[in-house]
Amino acid sequence: MRRREKFVVISLLLSILLLIVQYVPLDFRYLAVALFGSVTYLLSAWALSEDLQTFEWWTILPFPSVYAISVALFYFLLPESFLSRVIMFAVFGVGLYAVFLACNIFSVAKGRTIQLLHAARAIGLLFTLITSTLLLNTIFSLRLAWYINGFLVFISHVPLILSALWSIQLEQAVPKPIVRISLLFSLLLGEIAIALSLIPLTIWNSSLFTMAFLYLGLGVIQNFLQGRLFRNITIEYSLVGLLALSVFLLLFPGK
Repeated sequence: MRRREKFVVISLLLSILLLIVQYVPLDFRYLAVALFGSVTYLLSAWALSEDLQTFEWWTILPFPSVYAISVALFYFLLPESFLSRVIMFAVFGVGLYAVFLACNIFSVAKGRTIQLLHAARAIGLLFTLITSTLLLNTIFSLRLAWYINGFLVFISHVPLILSALWSIQLEQAVPKPIVRISLLFSLLLGEIAIALSLIPLTIWNSSLFTMAFLYLGLGVIQNFLQGRLFRNITIEYSLVGLLALSVFLLLFPGK
């Protein structure tokens, strides 16, 4: 079976499994989501096994798995209707296929230039932000203690940020600076989530503000790693940051 055929089969299979997870009794749903993520991880390893190296088990494979977990968790928050299930089924399947394509390009592009690499990075960033938004929305929706929110945001974003940063240089190993930056940036996101947990903002506002910070941080760091952090790019990200800050101040309660 060719690799793209594997991607199609796995995307369909996991989409069906996603629907099944939603019918699991409430007491076992989080366990079912964890198993769903584990199955996604193993199937991703099978689909990408031809060029998969040891270090890619924790730089590439976690990406589709965390994406699947984020959709499964967010699915619980949607209204229980046939239409919402059909839409989520289609969106998840197409999205997972796109993630597989990006991961495949990252896996085969080590040490050589591939024309589609720029498109793969764009897709990777897009789905990193989507995954982050779904995870953040789920975490803030649980109304947990502030320190638990911070821990969950930190632990869930480490694999996303590590994958996003490693995909820029695609070295034959994971450089220690990339690991340190990923941990520190994830910790900073966790601290932002803690601060927002103490402010009476809506769930979506808290999620989008945190995701906006992720977007800005990844954009700046990725351009720096590529040696492209020029003045115009710095100004662009600064303007986006000021816009996000302005919106935050406008929506800040009790102003």
